[in-house]
Amino acid sequence: MLSTKRLIKMKALLIAAILLVGLLAMGSEAIPSNRWSCYKKVLKDRDCRNVGISNGVATMRPIDSLQNHFWEGNKCDMVCYCNFSELLCCPRDVFFGPKISFIIPCKTI
Repeated sequence: MLSTKRLIKMKALLIAAILLVGLLAMGSEAIPSNRWSCYKKVLKDRDCRNVGISNGVATMRPIDSLQNHFWEGNKCDMVCYCNFSELLCCPRDVFFGPKISFIIPCKTI
């Protein structure tokens, strides 16, 4: 049979494990599922000058005040940075931060 000390220790570990699993489950619900995330696009010709031109149509617009930065789409929600081999695209608030994202000018199409 198990000693009393060992039984108490096992119960304490079991309770701790249950609490940890409960906290992890609650934490995963706190993050919104519709939150935008960052993603990468590989550049075929490794040239930032041709970024955003697809079949002669501009899909990205350069940000005037920042070199190698582009607005993606019709609105100003996503920002992309070209680093010669790929584009890194993130939501505007993630990329610039919420305190300065409104300072960067954008002309919607």
